[in-house]
Amino acid sequence: MGFEPRIVGLLCNWCSYTGADLAGTSRLRYPPNVRPVRVMCSGRVDPTFVLKALAEGADGVLVCGCHPGDCHYLEGNYKALARFRLLQRLLDDFGIERERVRLEWVSASEGQRFADVVRQMTEDVRRLGPCRVRYRLDLDTVER
Repeated sequence: MGFEPRIVGLLCNWCSYTGADLAGTSRLRYPPNVRPVRVMCSGRVDPTFVLKALAEGADGVLVCGCHPGDCHYLEGNYKALARFRLLQRLLDDFGIERERVRLEWVSASEGQRFADVVRQMTEDVRRLGPCRVRYRLDLDTVER
């Protein structure tokens, strides 16, 4: 049996979560690897949420928000983009492949887009293999 990645999906309440719901109610087929977590806004996603998910066993993290200019809170997705750029540098510092974390814009009417994003991310993370962050943290704890 092949490796099946575990991906945490941090989805904004107003657009992306509804887009994911539309994908489901439209019976679109996509891999069941994303565990959705509803957040009020993608701007609420702190980089530590992503690092914690990876440290606790996720193989990837998908952050989805409203398209720029469509944020319910006006600037939340712009904050998410700024934090994502910071997060990419942190991932490099920790030796985590950037492809394990993805920021995407999915509106409430884009069920097909949500399904396509999940399909592509699942394939990308599957190609990378299991995330070793948890293993490294366990090893670091033993060495102390």
